[in-house]
Amino acid sequence: MVVIGGGPAGMAAALAAHKAGARVAIVEREQHPGGILRQCIHPGFGLSHFKQELTGPEYAQRFIDKVHATDIALFLNSMVLGIDSGEPAEDTAVHTVTLMSPAGMLQLTGRAVVLAMGCRERTRSEIKIPGSRPAGVFTAGLAQRYINIENLKPGSRAVILGSGDIGLIMARRCTLEGISVEGVYELMPYANGLRRNVKNCLDDFGVPLHLSTTVTRVIGHDRLEAVEVSQVDERLAPIPGTERIIPCDTLLLSVGLIPENELSVAAGVELDPRTRGAVVDQSLQTGVPGIFACGNVLHVHDLADNVTTESERAGAAAAAYALGTGAGAVPDCELTVSPAGIAGYALPGRITAVALTKLNFRVRRPVDAARVRILAGGVELFAGKVRPFKPSVMESFPLPAKVIKQALDLGASKIVLSVDPIEEA
Repeated sequence: MVVIGGGPAGMAAALAAHKAGARVAIVEREQHPGGILRQCIHPGFGLSHFKQELTGPEYAQRFIDKVHATDIALFLNSMVLGIDSGEPAEDTAVHTVTLMSPAGMLQLTGRAVVLAMGCRERTRSEIKIPGSRPAGVFTAGLAQRYINIENLKPGSRAVILGSGDIGLIMARRCTLEGISVEGVYELMPYANGLRRNVKNCLDDFGVPLHLSTTVTRVIGHDRLEAVEVSQVDERLAPIPGTERIIPCDTLLLSVGLIPENELSVAAGVELDPRTRGAVVDQSLQTGVPGIFACGNVLHVHDLADNVTTESERAGAAAAAYALGTGAGAVPDCELTVSPAGIAGYALPGRITAVALTKLNFRVRRPVDAARVRILAGGVELFAGKVRPFKPSVMESFPLPAKVIKQALDLGASKIVLSVDPIEEA
């Protein structure tokens, strides 16, 4: 089997598949494995997986060492150009992965492919900030790479748009490097990052957080000179008369992540418009037999530990498919899973087996009290406890096999995962 991506998702999937007995190759476009973790030099990794706090490079190195200790083939500096899938046939490879490497153009064949390409940042053009096009406008992740890996200083006076985790962490990192952070401006009326990052990166360093405020204009010619910020109303539209000019030479954008699914689309994989990742079943297999997806290319995670856990499941399932011992058999059922209420998405999008299934979801807005309900054919099959939910935290919900069987007994073709605030229930 072939794993595309050598970050935390790809390495975890490859190691799980190797442990299950599959022959595995990892293709990574960078010159080192580790993915985005190589530039995440802050602590906070490994708390659930290793039961100790590690930095990003330390977390990645543990998996790199494990990969090097096996016979997993590692293709570095190699860019995958496409995935060609043939019809499944006994004792023949059905997927051909074409890649460009330092040795030239290569083709790897395997019975299974794991997509673990991660995600990319949304840029200024994707959120359509008006104004000129001076130097000094960066995504937060690019600025992080400049500082932590390239040893370059992106500017002296920064404004950060967006309160995602990368933006919060860069507010602290810039402050430590002597860059004055004028403030973090967030379009929504709540912070989008983890609560611990708001406290550790903003509150502890005296960086102000301005909610319901966004950048409405970029000012400058050759180099950024200032940005205009405005408050927004409940429809997220700028309020006339609230404009302020903030002098700065650097604007960092932390405005969301997009799964890198160009290869997936070219391979015929169906994408979920909510997650912008692949539609998968409970074994993380896409609609193309033998192609699996995991990590941030599937849906954006908030913790690397969760990426590892999910990717180990994908790697083990892909190995079982490649070896002919598991996933890929005739499905027991065919149920779609849809979100409702304030649930932004539900994953997996399909259920093909009557077995305990782990559902992941994320809410669209924070609530102090809400309940998870499972519905099928208009009938409530399960109701969880009342508790708070936040958009910054990816939630996990175990769906028992008996609930799936109940849905099938009702003749339902769809299971609905609904998160209902108590005031709206």
